[in-house]
Amino acid sequence: MAKKEATPNMVEQFAEFKELKNIDKTTMISVLEESFRNVLAKMFGTDENLDVILNPDKGDVQIFQNLTVVPDGEVNDPNLEISLSDARADDDPEAEVGEEHTKEIIFEKFGRRAILTLRQTLQSKILDLQKEAIYNKFKELEGELVSGEVYQTWSKETLLLDDDKNELLLPRSESIPGDFFRKGETVRAVIANVDNKNNNPKIIVSRTNEAFLRRLFELEVPEIHDGLINIRAVARIPGERAKIAVESYDDRIDPVGACVGVKGSRIHGIVHELRNENIDVINYTANPSLFIQRALSPAKITSIRIDEEEKKAEVILRPEEVSLAIGKNGLNIKLASMLTGYIIDVYRDTEEETVEEDIYLDEFKDEIDEWVIDALKNIGCVTAKNVLNAPREMLIEKADLEEDTVDNVLEILRAEFED
Repeated sequence: MAKKEATPNMVEQFAEFKELKNIDKTTMISVLEESFRNVLAKMFGTDENLDVILNPDKGDVQIFQNLTVVPDGEVNDPNLEISLSDARADDDPEAEVGEEHTKEIIFEKFGRRAILTLRQTLQSKILDLQKEAIYNKFKELEGELVSGEVYQTWSKETLLLDDDKNELLLPRSESIPGDFFRKGETVRAVIANVDNKNNNPKIIVSRTNEAFLRRLFELEVPEIHDGLINIRAVARIPGERAKIAVESYDDRIDPVGACVGVKGSRIHGIVHELRNENIDVINYTANPSLFIQRALSPAKITSIRIDEEEKKAEVILRPEEVSLAIGKNGLNIKLASMLTGYIIDVYRDTEEETVEEDIYLDEFKDEIDEWVIDALKNIGCVTAKNVLNAPREMLIEKADLEEDTVDNVLEILRAEFED
């Protein structure tokens, strides 16, 4: 009776194990064997003289006990020794004292308690293996985008289930202000952190992490996914505003235009996902002065002084540009600092004469080639007085312009102020 019930139990356990994901066949056999050995060791006191042969495809198991043959009447430990007469009677008529006799053990004969112990041991090890597999899988996916269905929402966190019913925790602190989820709704986030404390995997996902914004752009902009456009820096104040700096590895591709899309078609979906978070996309440059100017957009600066060692920048603007540079609730300047890595101090240009007389270089496009103006702006000279106050040698060297070109520019600018 015990044998009839035990065999399906073991076959069922093998089948359950075989269907688990992320567990290879070698590991499967190893864990099954270990489970059998743990139970057998408790039954016989040791498993050192036992051979366990598994066939997990069929659910078969064979157990052999290797016993030392001793003279009749001298068996001290039946789990290690067998008498000569018993060995010969057990299908080994040529057995001799001192030799090894192999005896097959029919596990099912040990009854329901042994089967139950085996099943519990096996289930425990399978559970541990499942947890380890889940941890390893998601640890490798940290920073990647994941989707989950809302299962339950509490005051401090939301529980999501992915397609494989793995639990993902979205803390309130990692949710965008304005996030409100209904049961059954699909939510996207990035895997922020995975730990395995006490062999209990905990997968934390985030919608405020800057990686979330990166992954959404990769999803919406094929050029980023294909490596033609690179995201160089990201700054976010979740739910409010974000700035992202991009550059193109192909001169034919406008990185900002590609990210925004025709009439904002590409960025619109990202903004919607981020609960209408405003996103500024700017061209990246290795020139810190120009990068800071672009990061402070839409404000136009008059001049800038940079301290590379202290990573500080002093920006001087016309009075009407100061509020634009700082932005509502200081968001613009805060994000610009986050994006560039510089502490930015804004100063109002109080020299009224300078404010009145200085002219942006873009006003001279009729007299100066646009590529020359761009070269000067790239070194931080955005106004006429920026250029006139800069050493001639610096303009030649840093802007990479010919002497005649620089002299021609200086002559045009001086003439403007003399008039």
